[in-house]
Amino acid sequence: MPTLVAPSSSPSLPPGLPGRPSWRALIGLTLLVGLVHLLLLGLAPMAIGPEPSPLANKFSTRTIVIAPPAAEAPEPAAAPAEAKPAPPPKPKRPREASVPRPKPAPKPAPAEPSPEPETVATPAPETPDLTAQAATDSGAAAPPEAAASAPAGATSPSGGSGTGTQAAAGGEASGTIAGTQAMKIPGSVTLDFEATGQSGASPQRGVFGELVWLQDGTRYDGRLTLKAVFFTLLNWHSTGRIGPSGLEPERYSESRKSEVASHFVRDQNQIVFSNNAPPVPLLPGAQDRMSVMMQLGGLLAASPQRYPAGTRISVQTVGTRDAEVWVFVVGDEEKLSLPAGEFTARKLTRDPRKSFDRKLELWLAPEYGYLPVRIRQTEPNGDFADAQLRKPLPSGPPN
Repeated sequence: MPTLVAPSSSPSLPPGLPGRPSWRALIGLTLLVGLVHLLLLGLAPMAIGPEPSPLANKFSTRTIVIAPPAAEAPEPAAAPAEAKPAPPPKPKRPREASVPRPKPAPKPAPAEPSPEPETVATPAPETPDLTAQAATDSGAAAPPEAAASAPAGATSPSGGSGTGTQAAAGGEASGTIAGTQAMKIPGSVTLDFEATGQSGASPQRGVFGELVWLQDGTRYDGRLTLKAVFFTLLNWHSTGRIGPSGLEPERYSESRKSEVASHFVRDQNQIVFSNNAPPVPLLPGAQDRMSVMMQLGGLLAASPQRYPAGTRISVQTVGTRDAEVWVFVVGDEEKLSLPAGEFTARKLTRDPRKSFDRKLELWLAPEYGYLPVRIRQTEPNGDFADAQLRKPLPSGPPN
């Protein structure tokens, strides 16, 4: 029986179109496409060229940076070349220097003014007038020669071994007592005084005092007091030792209701105050307000002819808060009528030099070894205390 064939769902190719390609054609086409790709992949890099390397760019940048300094370096080299023209004038200088060199040769001849040191040496003996100096070496033999010049009105010069400074001309003190004259320190003694005075508008009467002086040849203790009935007007106390320059205080104090002291720190060359006042330098021959009276008496007792009227004696005098150079002017002898009797005394005056300075007047009696027989102190406001010897001594105090 005849087989039945189902009709194909795909439409039949229209007539005239080619049929499916053969497998050989497909293989050839694939090979052809592969060759074309290979050619394109091999030739494209050659046409485009290699990509630039970042290292190459960095290298080219470095060459740009290096190049400018190389070009700038030669420029400063050209500058010194321009400064080279300066050396030519240098050879002219040695020619000018060679000319003055022979000229200084004749100048040594004017060195003949060697007599100039002689003229300087001649004024050396000339010293300020009317300036006295005290002892620093009581055993020196030079003092008598120096003392002989004092009465003639000339300055009494130190014997060459003095350690202090002299008073300046015109009476201004620039130093302290110093020199080579011997001292005669009075022996232990007690002096009784009767005092009058003025304090404000009230006169002071019925005031008595005493000066107690003790010494054993190596140390001393001196005290001056003035007392009224119920209170103390003045109390000065000085202690120290006796040395080559006379009295050498170690401690000075003043007391009324309380005590204030000054200390002589000799190893440090300073004066220290207990009231916290700033310390001051300690000068050679320095005294305090109590000891200065006995020191001056010792000077005059040793050689009174050395201190004619008008002589100025300068000495650093220490109080409770300051240490100033006091200048004492030696006066003529005066006749005194005191409660203790009639006396002849040399007057020494310390005049104030500033507005707040006090005036101090001392009368030293030769018959008592130049001990003070009258002491008068005047304050800047006019207040004063005048102490006069009340009881005479039976005989001159031992020296």
